[in-house]
Amino acid sequence: MQALIRCAKKEDLGTLREFLTRANLGSDGLTEETVEYFLLLEDEDGSIKGTLGMENLKDCGLLRSLVVSPGQAEKDIFLLITQMMTLAKEKGMSSLFLATNKSVALPFFELLGFEKVERDLLPAELYSLEHIRHVFNVDNSLFLKFSL
Repeated sequence: MQALIRCAKKEDLGTLREFLTRANLGSDGLTEETVEYFLLLEDEDGSIKGTLGMENLKDCGLLRSLVVSPGQAEKDIFLLITQMMTLAKEKGMSSLFLATNKSVALPFFELLGFEKVERDLLPAELYSLEHIRHVFNVDNSLFLKFSL
């Protein structure tokens, strides 16, 4: 089965919100203005099998909402992330950040070229995001950066 990755469009908002809700993730920041910063992984029938979003902050982005359906191959996750790197570059960003409290994900992201970054070295724009303020309150949270 061939998977397709594409940028989400306004017409995808309802389906994408449902997909995120089923994964127990919020969709508060998903709007008609921000949907173009989401990638969709679809099967041949056009059903969403994965997604990755990004919050746009001037010259950097924050990766959000990485979700894949059970049974998706690791290569699909890799493709979502590398396609998001391409999208961020096309949008004129110089770096991507992500926050996680899952240290088991660290080797995977380091393999992709992400590097750990200390909280006090994060760009000021990130501090304005509710998601980042929440992550600061989670034990063992890690921040990673990828330079484009």
